[in-house]
Amino acid sequence: MKINIYYGGRGLVDDPTNLVLNKMQTVLEELNVIVERFNLYELRGALTTLPQTLKSADGIILATTLEWFGIGGYLQTFLDAIWLYGDKEKISRIYMCPVVMSTTYGEREAKLSLSNAWEILGGLPCSGMCGYIKDTSILEHDPEYLKLIEKKAENMYRTINQKVKPLPASNQAVKQTVALNQGMNLTPQESEQLSRYAADEGYVQRQKEDIKELAAIFGGKLGEQKKKTEGLEHADYTARLQRGFTPKPGGKGVFTFRISGSRTPVLMLHIEPSGLTVFDREGGRTDVELWMEQPVLENILEGKTTFQKAFMTGQIKMKGDFATFRVLDEVFLFEAD
Repeated sequence: MKINIYYGGRGLVDDPTNLVLNKMQTVLEELNVIVERFNLYELRGALTTLPQTLKSADGIILATTLEWFGIGGYLQTFLDAIWLYGDKEKISRIYMCPVVMSTTYGEREAKLSLSNAWEILGGLPCSGMCGYIKDTSILEHDPEYLKLIEKKAENMYRTINQKVKPLPASNQAVKQTVALNQGMNLTPQESEQLSRYAADEGYVQRQKEDIKELAAIFGGKLGEQKKKTEGLEHADYTARLQRGFTPKPGGKGVFTFRISGSRTPVLMLHIEPSGLTVFDREGGRTDVELWMEQPVLENILEGKTTFQKAFMTGQIKMKGDFATFRVLDEVFLFEAD
């Protein structure tokens, strides 16, 4: 069994959370558990890559010290990274024990916040612990408090070892219904690659510079192009989309294009294996919504770029099912002039 500890405090000498974690780690190691600790304040430059460390864990402890309000920036950033890049299938089998020690008001709310976050991520809950500790020495020299910490570590061990199954929680429904990135069905390999790129500040900076350089080169052309094409209407769009449309088995979806700078600001595409229908108004359900400038759509229609490339470079904003979004480049094959 392996348990990872993620400590989100500042690492102060008199931090009561450190005392609790040290005691829990000692108990777990006595039970032959492999314990690995990650101090987030030491790893703040690599928080987006830390979700990869979850892959080898059977359980984790999310711990922080409440000094003012909320769980703190380090732990929040780490949870954000898990949501964006974590392997959700692996997370669904990991138990999490929240530990919050407070020197001010709000430890119960912070503990509940961690539990809710982990359940929305799809993970399994363990009974955590929280407390208001004004003076660390009180906690350190009280045998009853130390015994309570030991029992909490033992309970976590038993929960993971026996694979205790929790009752369904409404938080799980949130993940399936209102989560915007629920449609990003990325493989673990794709998630790991994205997390590495996101953590590589040099890579991100190079991408920004490349985009600026391309914008400078093509800025004039795009300006001229905008003047020529800003008058396009529904019939023009429909004709060009129909010319590039190639139906595919299983290729279907309802897409809403919101186009800035065009006389037709909204296009609604109904794609089926049997054909394509284009409306100049919205109505009914939609699987994917896209926001883009009119020149971006023009580049796609001329075969100069694709929907996915435009999305990856930030020229298109998307909301909805990412797997359905990929259908666009499968059924539309525009040829460059």
